[in-house]
Amino acid sequence: MKTTFFLVRHAIKEKAIGDVPITPKGILQAQSTAKHFYDLPITIILTSPLRRAKETAEYIALETKSTINEDSRLRERANWGDIPEQTFDEFVAMWERCTREPEYIPPIGDSAKQAGERLSSLLSELVKKHPPESNIVIVTHGGLITDFLVNTFPENQLNVWHPNFVAVQSELVPECSITTLIYENGNYKIEAFASIEHLKS
Repeated sequence: MKTTFFLVRHAIKEKAIGDVPITPKGILQAQSTAKHFYDLPITIILTSPLRRAKETAEYIALETKSTINEDSRLRERANWGDIPEQTFDEFVAMWERCTREPEYIPPIGDSAKQAGERLSSLLSELVKKHPPESNIVIVTHGGLITDFLVNTFPENQLNVWHPNFVAVQSELVPECSITTLIYENGNYKIEAFASIEHLKS
C-alpha cells in the first residue's frame, strides 16, 4: 500500500523582501497547476505559511475542492527579510553557504540538513495519519524540496535526474514544478522530479 506525495513549489513571487505574494504570471501558473490535479482524488493539501505558497495552494484547493492545512515545517530554510536590513546579496551568500555546508546553521532559520529533516518528519506523520493510497499535495519551496531529497536519497539516485544534482540543486526546481514521491514499504521513490509539463499546455 502506498502514499503519493506531490511536492509543489510555489508560483512565481514578487521580487521584493519579506513575505511577498505571487505575480500575475504566478497566478496563471497556479491555475494551470490546479487544473493538473483536477481529476485526482486529493486527500489533503498542506502549505507553507508563507504567502506565496498559501496563494498557490488556494488555487489548487479551489479546483480540487480540497482542504488546506498550514504547517510551519514547510517554510523555506530561511527567507529574505528574516534578518532586518539584510541585503539580497547577503541573503544569497548565506543561502549558498547553507547549500554547500548542509550542517551550517545560519544566523536565522535552519541548516539545509535541519530543513530536510523537518519535511521528512512531516511526511512520516502524514503517512501514519492518512489511509493508504492517499494523494497528498504539499505546497512549499524549492530549497526545502531539494534539502529533503539530498537528505533522503543517495547522490547516485539523485544524479539520475541531473548529472550533478547536489552541486546545482538550487537551480533545479522551477516555480510550480511538481515532484512526485511514492512512499511504500518504508521507502521513498522519486516518480517524477520538478516536472513542468502541466505548465506547457
